[in-house]
Amino acid sequence: MSRLYKKYKDEIVAEIQSELGIANKMAVPRLEKIVLNMGAGDAIQNIKSLDAARVELGQITGQLPVIGRARKSISSFKLRKGQAIACFVTLRSRRMYEFFDRLVNIVLPRVRDFKGVSPKSFDGRGNYTLGLKDQLVFPEIDYTKVERSRGMNITIVTSARDDREALALLKKLGMPFREA
Repeated sequence: MSRLYKKYKDEIVAEIQSELGIANKMAVPRLEKIVLNMGAGDAIQNIKSLDAARVELGQITGQLPVIGRARKSISSFKLRKGQAIACFVTLRSRRMYEFFDRLVNIVLPRVRDFKGVSPKSFDGRGNYTLGLKDQLVFPEIDYTKVERSRGMNITIVTSARDDREALALLKKLGMPFREA
């Protein structure tokens, strides 16, 4: 059992239950999955760059990424339907909690000029999306072997019914939100 999951079960569930006035502890919001997406738009000309992005995302998550393909052709980008342009990973259960713990305690403090994440990035259904401009903030990446800086999107999917519940959950789990 990961450290963060144990803290969630032992302390956070009771705190959120009393804070939000939820009667049943099974109705307390929880993390369902975390999806990491790394686009490689330069893979249109050089397919090797997608392989490098896949290796880096695999090192970050400890799980083999899936290749994402274009859904439709866009002639101005010289993109054809079915062409490989991204890679993504879906983390669940133990790996999800371990990744979230590393994200909050190690990675986000390493971001340059970090003042906290925006509390406005919720989607209205209790999910939170965070964008990173550089993969070098992860300690698993060896910066001498990186050929190109790539950004990524991290989507945290919760079982919360609305953004207020999701904000309370992520704050209790340690997500550093900036003051609005």
